[in-house]
Amino acid sequence: MDRKKIVSKHSPVVTGVEPRAPLSIGNGEFGMSVDFTGLQTFPNRYVTPLSTQSNWGWHATGGSDRFRLDDVKMQYYDGAPYPLFPEDREEAYHWLRQNPHRLQLGQIGFLFYDEDGELLSLEEVVPVKQQLDLWSGVMESEFLANGEKITVKTACAPSDDLIGVSVTSSLLETGRIAVQLAFPSPNMTDQKWENTLALNWEETGHQTEVVEQSDQFVKLKRVMDDTTYTVGWSWNTGEVKQINDHQLVLTPDEGTLAFTLSFSEDKLVEKSVNEVFDESSEHWESFWTNGGFLTFEGSKDPRADELERRMILSQYLLAVHSGGSVPPQETGYMYNSWFGEFHLEMHWWHAAHFPLWGRSSILEKSMGWYLDILPKAYQLAESQGYQGARWPKMVGVEGEQTPSPIAPGLIWQQPHPIFLAELCYQAEKDETILQNLSDVVFASADFMASFASYDEEHGVYQLGPGLIPAQENHQMEDSVNPPYELEYWYFGLGIALEWCERLGKDVPEKWVDVRENIARPRVKDGVYLAHRDCENTFTEKNHDHPSMVAAYGVLSGELIDRDVMLETLHKVKEEWQWETAWGWDFPMCAMTATRLGELELAVDFLLMDQVKNTYLVNGHNYQHDALTVYLPGNGALLIAVAMLATKTGFPEGWTIQQEGLKDIYR
Repeated sequence: MDRKKIVSKHSPVVTGVEPRAPLSIGNGEFGMSVDFTGLQTFPNRYVTPLSTQSNWGWHATGGSDRFRLDDVKMQYYDGAPYPLFPEDREEAYHWLRQNPHRLQLGQIGFLFYDEDGELLSLEEVVPVKQQLDLWSGVMESEFLANGEKITVKTACAPSDDLIGVSVTSSLLETGRIAVQLAFPSPNMTDQKWENTLALNWEETGHQTEVVEQSDQFVKLKRVMDDTTYTVGWSWNTGEVKQINDHQLVLTPDEGTLAFTLSFSEDKLVEKSVNEVFDESSEHWESFWTNGGFLTFEGSKDPRADELERRMILSQYLLAVHSGGSVPPQETGYMYNSWFGEFHLEMHWWHAAHFPLWGRSSILEKSMGWYLDILPKAYQLAESQGYQGARWPKMVGVEGEQTPSPIAPGLIWQQPHPIFLAELCYQAEKDETILQNLSDVVFASADFMASFASYDEEHGVYQLGPGLIPAQENHQMEDSVNPPYELEYWYFGLGIALEWCERLGKDVPEKWVDVRENIARPRVKDGVYLAHRDCENTFTEKNHDHPSMVAAYGVLSGELIDRDVMLETLHKVKEEWQWETAWGWDFPMCAMTATRLGELELAVDFLLMDQVKNTYLVNGHNYQHDALTVYLPGNGALLIAVAMLATKTGFPEGWTIQQEGLKDIYR
């Protein structure tokens, strides 16, 4: 296969303003989204914010210790406390949900002037062509300012939080182009709105201090409450001036401008623009050359090229936005969703594809975070009367659970680290993975066995009440034995038992007992219900995630009757309210169809014509205008494609060539 040709074919090209689909660059730990100028010049023309974010950049309004979970009223289920409702503690509740939040590290863009020194209007700056070369990671943007051509190249260093930019235009020589660096306030603009699209440009609550300056370099210190970070700006021509508290302007005086912009918690990195471009090219060529690869060239199905486009762009986006040392937020570095915090039940959808596509080392980077927060996970389980470690749902980098009407009740994130660790091991067969992650696997299993309660009447272990299924429109007090969670308990405990055997550890009898005697999902009228007591699954509750099908799709379905699941999947296809589903639901259903041998149906699910199954020109999975980016959908697509490619093959009319994909999915 000519990988470069195939990848380059799908490099995104923009010839106008795409308000929902700005392009982005990054390296897994840091990312930046840009408009058609290659910088962040016209944020007001975009629905999706133009952001600069990192994995280390976090802030808490008023300081990190302003409130604690003890300040929120707890709700009790079976004696276990859950921070669910604000009631009369609303200030603490909303502060804890929005803090810590990811920082917008800065916004950099052009200023364009006419011959009289007046700023050009938006209409006088016209996009021509912008292309992100996926093979090199270098973006080239061409546009006109007052009829004059400007060419900009932008790239991100693969190992540093640093961008390199080169600008070529005759307007530079006459002082009609400047570059502005501005810093928004770190505080949230609306404490209750979870998908925070707007940046806060208030002057209060933060400081920007010039701590070092020379002819071609300025070093800035940013201070806000108990958070600080450093910014370095280096250029080849012109002069930088600070024109107000949080705004600096570089005015070049030659025909070619080159500059780098770097961000750091402590120590800045110095590199030339050419070094950034060269390193980016080397990195992305290696990424595409060494990972797994698949093409549909030669397919007769007219949808093949679109699925290939989604597949190629998803690999790039997930490496940039979901490939770092901590689990990502659902919008990556594009902007803050749910205050920039990450959802651990989504980590699997973001990252499980990496080992399947021959890139397990990327997933392994974020697995260490579970070890970092393991003491807090132990404390959470103990506070609720359970053994082992309970992983929270919505968290910031520090690992504290977040109060919510839903989040504390979810449990399907609990086996995720077991599954992800197993994928890493199966991909590499490296004994050190067993040693490094065994504490995470065993602590997860201890909680799972402890959480299951014994039903004396039926002689089985059950899950709930006191949980909310993956289909989140059910109540904690009503939900018992959802199919996906039952199967995941069986599956996860089984892997944990295998890890005991591999490491020569004693097998805990409780794990075996719970696994062998876990309840079976309830069947009614030939289909699986959302949970045992949900009689109206396909009438009143047929919205949000159809997660019952994940029990035989995402998972291998050892508790599942194949014929019943086939009937369930068809009923979901016909009767689900798909406008209420989420981006990963379509690939999830495709995975179930694949296991059932319904290959045409699998492809139909992958490419179903629904708004939330839209993939924009930049490759991002669009949900709605408050969630224009949804990376779990991209990750789910890659998992489903890998499953089809390695286990069954695609249906008639599809031609596939693949190399390097790993058939390690159970």
